Amino acid sequence: MSNNSSLITHPELERLLRLHMYERALWRDGVELVAGIDEAGRGPLAGPVVAAAVVLRGQLLLSGLNDSKVVPPVHRQALAREIKLQAPAWAVGVIPVGLIERHNILQATYMAMRAALNRLQLRPEHVLVDGWALPGISVEQTPIIKGDAKSAAIAAASIIAKTTRDAIMTYYSRLYPRYNFEQNKGYPTPDHLEALNRFGPCFIHRRTFHGVREKLD
Repeated sequence: MSNNSSLITHPELERLLRLHMYERALWRDGVELVAGIDEAGRGPLAGPVVAAAVVLRGQLLLSGLNDSKVVPPVHRQALAREIKLQAPAWAVGVIPVGLIERHNILQATYMAMRAALNRLQLRPEHVLVDGWALPGISVEQTPIIKGDAKSAAIAAASIIAKTTRDAIMTYYSRLYPRYNFEQNKGYPTPDHLEALNRFGPCFIHRRTFHGVREKLD
């Protein structure tokens, strides 16, 4: 991965330039530090919800930078390393299962996003948020539906959030090998649902979620 545009193919460079449309508009208006925020893990039946915030003050021309869901896992890891090296600041927020159960997944997602934003070492002047507006923050924001495919800063945040959560679920896979979390990451795949049928939920399952609550004794 390189931030040198001379090493990027012309079609890819054009795509990356389009991906910075929101950021460039803010920079033209005098905003220096723009953060993107995104989350990973709203849909799984197990594990935490993770959010990431990535600050940019200039274009992040990394070949392959995109919504983490369309980036192959091996490329996600490489992109995550480059983003962490090149972004002026980045941070993550991790909200565990207990708080998801107590507050619901939407509120837990907002908590993770605010935690990531608050942990940044540089305070952004404007935040681009994937999806809907983030309540409870004082910094100016622009919510963007499907922003992880429309904003470079949000795409970068989606990759950091996804790779962080994947690493957490790989760790949990060693603690609870019956559920194959390393492969399914807690999502309701056939093998995960079969394991839930055989063994019931473990400590990190979201017991209020459909697919898990039916397995409780």
